[in-house]
Amino acid sequence: MSVPAVAPALPPPVLFDQRWCDLTFIHWPVRPETVAHFFPPGTRPDVFDDGMTYVALVPFAMRSAGFSTIGAVPYFGSFLETNIRLYSVDEAGRHGVLFRSLDCSRLAIVPFANLGLGMNYTWSRMRFSRTDADVSYELVRRLPRRGLRSHVSVRIGAAVEPTPLEVFLTARWGAHTRVLGRTIWVPNAHEPWPLHQADVLALDDDLLAASGVEVAGPPLRALWSPGVHSRFGRPSRVR
Repeated sequence: MSVPAVAPALPPPVLFDQRWCDLTFIHWPVRPETVAHFFPPGTRPDVFDDGMTYVALVPFAMRSAGFSTIGAVPYFGSFLETNIRLYSVDEAGRHGVLFRSLDCSRLAIVPFANLGLGMNYTWSRMRFSRTDADVSYELVRRLPRRGLRSHVSVRIGAAVEPTPLEVFLTARWGAHTRVLGRTIWVPNAHEPWPLHQADVLALDDDLLAASGVEVAGPPLRALWSPGVHSRFGRPSRVR
């Protein structure tokens, strides 16, 4: 199974504009039949050639998020985020992501994203630090399920060319979600990820287990990226 490494043209209008910075990908294989019940109607787990789908822990810094017509929103447009995401495909062949959780350090974002886009945002206290090539992300969940924690530290290595599997997992041009009983596709576009190998120094995480996803093997090599500039188009109905 392959996905396009370059984003398809984003149909106008462009609604949102944001930068994803200092991002780390940690992936585990998952048997698709164990997560199929999480997927909304009209979508299913996206399966690679090895017969597996995957789950990812993705901590990063959101910067300069805002509306394309007015630019970045001061204060509210920059925050830390950590996602647990699965990989989805719909009946039109669109390869996206399905979020099991999105922890966010900015409380005001949570109700807006949950009500407007059907996302699973939660509010957490988060901290990001970087010293030379060492990057650290720390999180403590506030609401709901107060007290869940995640700590990830990686050492940034050399730039790498992604394998076919890594392209499959990182070249995702939209998200599937459920809003008011309808499955929705939210398209996005950005330049190809600049990727580096990342050696995991510490990984102590409650979020993956709390998501209900059962992994089927050890993690892939971790990847780090300085980030991309991403744009979002108008959502459309899947079913």
